[in-house]
Amino acid sequence: MVGELTLKAKQLQKLGLKPRSRLSPLLQKCCLRLSANESYQKAEIEVEALTGVKVGHSTQQKLVLSQDFELPLAKQAVSEVSVDGGKVRLRGKPKAGCHWRDYKTVRLQGIYYSAFFDDNQSLVDYVNSQRLVNPLVCLGDGHDGVWNLVKEFGKTEHFQRWEILDWYHLKENLYKIGGSLKRLKVAETLLWQGQVEETKALFHNRRGKQVKNFIAYLEKHRFSHCQLQLLPG
Repeated sequence: MVGELTLKAKQLQKLGLKPRSRLSPLLQKCCLRLSANESYQKAEIEVEALTGVKVGHSTQQKLVLSQDFELPLAKQAVSEVSVDGGKVRLRGKPKAGCHWRDYKTVRLQGIYYSAFFDDNQSLVDYVNSQRLVNPLVCLGDGHDGVWNLVKEFGKTEHFQRWEILDWYHLKENLYKIGGSLKRLKVAETLLWQGQVEETKALFHNRRGKQVKNFIAYLEKHRFSHCQLQLLPG
């Protein structure tokens, strides 16, 4: 990984290396893996600490941008899709501060993963390029940005999607209510059984913003998209 190696033209061609390359294939791989998990600046620091070789953050970025990452193609028909999103903080020019941009990730059949930075249409096109089962099970956290993408899955007019609110986020929103832990545990059990009305009845005498928000959350995802369904996350 570290050291100097003199290669002939035929060897360079066979190994897929460019003349006067400063980074070995293994060192490049390490840079790419670190850049995927850290900022380019932190990747520079970690690479030097691990190898003794300084690979500047600008070189880390150029290395990432020069890669041709192929999206995985599912080998079987896709019956289940999970979509999630988040934000990435980007640095601006000196004294200009930072700004946040959106990214979305998708998982097909629990096996194939892809991520798209500020490019929702490419995510939709990628999913629709697969052999989709009708109806298609779609798992999301309830965010409008996720469900709006899910609505675009499927090319035919009569294509059906079963939109399922994932269990982790449902519990997260439930426990934001606070108060009696016993009541929250009972509500959790009822939700697991799909008993939405019984869950709402537990809080009919409770007031407060968190209770109202949770009831509205249940109603929104029960009627705005499809009947509330639960899946362990």
